[in-house]
Amino acid sequence: NFAHGAIGMLGAFMFWQVHVEWGVPTLPALAIVLLVIAPLTGLGIEAAVMRRLRDTSDATQLVVTVGLLAGALGLGQWLWSPSDAHPIQHFWEGSTVEIGSVRLTYHVVAAFAVAVAVAVGLRILLFSTRAGVTMRAAVDNGPLTALNGARPERSAQLSWAVGCSLAALSGILIAPDQGLQHALLTLLIVNAYAAAVMGRLRSQPLTFLGAVILGQADAYGSGYIELSNQYLSGVRPAIPVLILFIVLLALPQSKLRGHTFTRTREVVTRPTWLLTLLGCGALLGTTVVVIASVTDTDALGLQRVVGVAIVALSLVPLVGWAGQISLCQMSFAGVGAIVFAHHGGGGNPLILVVVALISGLVGALVALPALRLSGIYLALATAAFAVFLDRWIFVMSAFSIGPVSIDFFGFGTLPVDPIHVPGIDPSSPKAELLVLVGIFCIAALVVVGIRRSAFGEQLLALKDSPAACATLGMNPSVVKLAVFSISAAIAGIGGAVFSNGLGTVSAERFSFFESLPILLLAVVGGLGTPVGAVLGAVFLYLIPVLTAEIAWLDGPARVLPGLIGASLGQNPNGAAHEFRVRLRPLKE
Repeated sequence: NFAHGAIGMLGAFMFWQVHVEWGVPTLPALAIVLLVIAPLTGLGIEAAVMRRLRDTSDATQLVVTVGLLAGALGLGQWLWSPSDAHPIQHFWEGSTVEIGSVRLTYHVVAAFAVAVAVAVGLRILLFSTRAGVTMRAAVDNGPLTALNGARPERSAQLSWAVGCSLAALSGILIAPDQGLQHALLTLLIVNAYAAAVMGRLRSQPLTFLGAVILGQADAYGSGYIELSNQYLSGVRPAIPVLILFIVLLALPQSKLRGHTFTRTREVVTRPTWLLTLLGCGALLGTTVVVIASVTDTDALGLQRVVGVAIVALSLVPLVGWAGQISLCQMSFAGVGAIVFAHHGGGGNPLILVVVALISGLVGALVALPALRLSGIYLALATAAFAVFLDRWIFVMSAFSIGPVSIDFFGFGTLPVDPIHVPGIDPSSPKAELLVLVGIFCIAALVVVGIRRSAFGEQLLALKDSPAACATLGMNPSVVKLAVFSISAAIAGIGGAVFSNGLGTVSAERFSFFESLPILLLAVVGGLGTPVGAVLGAVFLYLIPVLTAEIAWLDGPARVLPGLIGASLGQNPNGAAHEFRVRLRPLKE
């Protein structure tokens, strides 16, 4: 559940609301949040969202929790404005105790005691009660558990209720030290997984040990890393993700997954060249019509839509066909934007080839250590890579390795020259929009060519059953490496096109949080076809346009990603497939 940190964030803010804003005493406020609001939230998520995701792929299920993360973050920002201060004090503020020669606050001692109590309580629940044993059995084999008289859905409800309560508890304990900050508390999920992965999400003692190691590493990093060094200033915030990535690489390789007994409800069609060419022609024709009726400012906004559409297109072969989950596509796009900004002077379109090659190489470097990972572990590895770039690499100053000078986002922003095609005025945003749509069409034709090739069939086979692929002589690792490289190359081109519409780019445009709505809306649009990438980009563009025109929609729009993610349980194939099904009678 990638939204677990966001649930903890909401729990901390709700405690502030009940205790600080409404003046409810501490213990009753804790009881209201931890025993009423948080469990009901977990029960609601399980009933309204997760229960509907049976017979969907791992990628779809993870994307839904990504939607929940974005929706919960938006809900927190809607209810408690980030521009307002939300001060929250430690429990027993000012009271300390000496243990040996170390002076500790009562809050720290209480937090450690609560952690031990929770660990012991969970151990008793999971191993010494019928409900806990049923919960573990349902995770191992739900249908077999049901055949033995248990009710896996009740176990799911219990696990979500307990999990959300513990997430809220952690947010409440951490908030006085970290501050009530939406994004910071939400990203604690990375730290939590860094500890939990040490126990492979199963062993409580190893998870507890992992949390201690993580805390010690952060403390020693704070004490001994020289923050005045411009190259090391971003190391401390990146410590949790570095540990997470290292632990993921050290995990024993899991067995190749076989084909599940219950087929998923997801459908991947084989596009034809005729329909693809007609679709590209229709897109270019629609662009010509739109150009005649919009201003230059609107055309610049639509240029960014095309860039987002290309980034979403990069997810089609990787997630839609191969089933490999990536949460760092905007990081690859950031690499493409950097290369284009530094080496695309004059707007030479041939530099896009260099952008694709370098971005593809970075994708291969990320995929190499992650080849042995799949499912949740692969998603965590790509998320760790994205946060690693956000917190350290993208904000690093320029440096040299021998004769090679390496620079990222310089002093915050990079100027970008528009792509110049002979015969078309690059200073005209409308003409430039038509060029960028043409680049999208070329990328879409490449993606369709991949789908219609033998390599495309290998991608679908990899998603269906890696074990069967290996049995038939296919090397799953080589296929994963190739599709990661291709996807990163397309995302890099998307980043260059996106920066083309901005004029200047900064690291904030390519953060981990920017990847989440693109992945979510690409899945909602339909990851089985390039049409879904276009629909996802249009959805992403229309939301801020509508909120700008209708002020009262701003708050609900923040929660929209969570609602959109929940809809995938009803239709995991996305809007593009739904349109195809609805229009089939007209075609016939």
